[in-house]
Amino acid sequence: MDSKAYLLQMNGAGVHGKTAVQPKPLSGTGVPGKGVPGSGMHHVNVNGSLYPAKAKSRRQRWEVKASEMANNTLNPIRAIVDGMKLTPNPDKPMIALSIGDPTVFGNLPTDDAVLQAIKDAIDSQKYNGYAPSVGYLKSRQAVANFYSCPEAPLEAEDVVLTSGCSQAIELAISVLCNPGDNILVPCPGFSLYKTLAVSMGIEVKLYNLLPEKSWEIDLQQMESLIDERTSCLIVTNPSNPCGSVFSKEHLQKILKVASKHCVPVLADEIYSDMVFPGCNSPSLASLSSDVPVVSCGGLAKRWLVPGWRMGWILIHDRNEIFGSEIRQGLVKLSQRILGACTIVQGALESILNNTPQSFYSNTVSFLKSNSEICFGELSTVPGLTPVMPSGAMYLMVGIEMKHFPDFKNDVDFTERLVTEQSVFCLPASAFEYPNFFRIVVTVPERMMVEACARIREFCRCHYRPVHRDSNDLDQ
Repeated sequence: MDSKAYLLQMNGAGVHGKTAVQPKPLSGTGVPGKGVPGSGMHHVNVNGSLYPAKAKSRRQRWEVKASEMANNTLNPIRAIVDGMKLTPNPDKPMIALSIGDPTVFGNLPTDDAVLQAIKDAIDSQKYNGYAPSVGYLKSRQAVANFYSCPEAPLEAEDVVLTSGCSQAIELAISVLCNPGDNILVPCPGFSLYKTLAVSMGIEVKLYNLLPEKSWEIDLQQMESLIDERTSCLIVTNPSNPCGSVFSKEHLQKILKVASKHCVPVLADEIYSDMVFPGCNSPSLASLSSDVPVVSCGGLAKRWLVPGWRMGWILIHDRNEIFGSEIRQGLVKLSQRILGACTIVQGALESILNNTPQSFYSNTVSFLKSNSEICFGELSTVPGLTPVMPSGAMYLMVGIEMKHFPDFKNDVDFTERLVTEQSVFCLPASAFEYPNFFRIVVTVPERMMVEACARIREFCRCHYRPVHRDSNDLDQ
């Protein structure tokens, strides 16, 4: 049989997962055994097997190693928590204030309308197959309608549905950044940004949030980090881990810096509308006239269903800066995993349109009440400095380490808190912000009160006043 090579083109036009295969003879300039880069084409011989351009000696031994991407992927939270010696006090039941999952304790169920939407989607049997990788058109239009406003109008073509907000963030970083670029990330901030970026060969530059200003951004310091390789500014509002909510005026100042340096914004708005009464924080895109914004959100937190893994990207272009290239890039990237769960997509329109306002209000009211309890209790504990949040599900507490000489740092402090009091708070070193810890305020109220009492007792046992010497007094 003739051993002449042919070119197989995988044109992606097959039906039900089958890919059409078109054999093409090699041209005279073709190089046997080599594929066409980026085309999905490979040279094969007539029996269909791949073969190399040059004969290579076979491997003499097994040597299978993890990829560079795998080795460069590190979750700072896991790195710190996994290294802690967490042995609770057997005489006290464990209270975990560390987990950012509002469903853990069962006190915050989602609304019945949300559950019914899922049941109806399943019973319809319309959503058992593959959807377009960017999501069903009807579902994308529902998200566009829900978030569209006159200042930042949206259509279905501006929405990409994703497997949770985490994938939305991954796609946004992937489409905006190349290896060697850098992104600006809040500190303290959500650890996933760094986990994703570093694995892609992207440098992370940390800009500071100021606890004395309710975690507003240090705009001057942030601006000093920008250079010609800065490809993205990440703004988290409301904030994880701080629970802060930026005012309209502060958001406008952020946009002014981005506009000055022509840097697009990735707005992590998974906690949008989870803002305590009395506070107001518009979406970043609604304030932008010239800065393009990629907004990432999802069902996880506001609808209290993080396990359903339904997120979205909202593309707010300005002056055609993104143009078609960023949109097409997101479509291509979305094809890597073929999109979000179709059953949840099928329920999405009903979830967005039929969830009662009372459900949202009751959730936020509970979070505010628990935050006030926690802040009020810990504000009177010597050596601790809590920062009252304005939204989301978190509260940050500063530790005046000079008053706690028994501990080396926040990790040691929180580790011993588990050992002695069976209360687990996440050390803020996990967010690259030492000498603080984060409390999740979604636990039942009685547990919050009990946890605060135990933290008070723990601090009472270990607090030491700092005596100023005579030289200090003379100054």
